[in-house]
Parts: sequence; C-alpha cells; structure tokens
Amino acid sequence: MCTSIIEIVDAEGMAKRGEAWFPLSQAVVAYDHARHAPLGDVITLDFLNTRLDPGARAGVEMTLETAKALRAALDRAIAAAEFEEAEIRGKAAPPRLNRAA
Repeated sequence: MCTSIIEIVDAEGMAKRGEAWFPLSQAVVAYDHARHAPLGDVITLDFLNTRLDPGARAGVEMTLETAKALRAALDRAIAAAEFEEAEIRGKAAPPRLNRAA
C-alpha cells in the first residue's frame, strides 16, 4: 500500500554524490515502502537539485524510530545554534531544547 505521504521544501546548501558536491534546490521527506533498505515502510529523505541531471540526488531511507531520533537531534542542534547566534548578536536568550521524540 502506497501512503502518498510526501513533503517538499526549497533547500539551500550542498549535497555529496560520489566525490562531487552539488548545490541543493529541494529537500523531500516521504513515508513509503523502502526501495533500498531491507526494511518495510521508511521515512525517506531526498536532497536534490532539479536543475541538474537525475543523479544530482542524495537519499536516505530510515526507520520511524531513527527519524524521530534525528528530528530530536536536529531540534537540539537548532536550539543551540539559535542561542549561539543570539549571543553573538548580544540578544542572548535561553535555548529552547525540545527533547521529545
């Protein structure tokens, strides 16, 4: 059963394929059957550049549990980075850490 769960956002940054880096244009988050990982349904992250060849893609398939842990780690890193940026600009505020997964 296909879930049709997909989220697409514009992305700025770089991704690596083989030995080469390429600029990003989109990031895609989906939940569907694994295509490569020996798992059932997975969260798939695709980082791509739609203006380049179809190989301009970096993909990851992971379990829901791994995706939740990654989300929590991202929340903590973003909160710490926002705190750091605010401190540098003289607007220090307590970090907003989200430890819920």
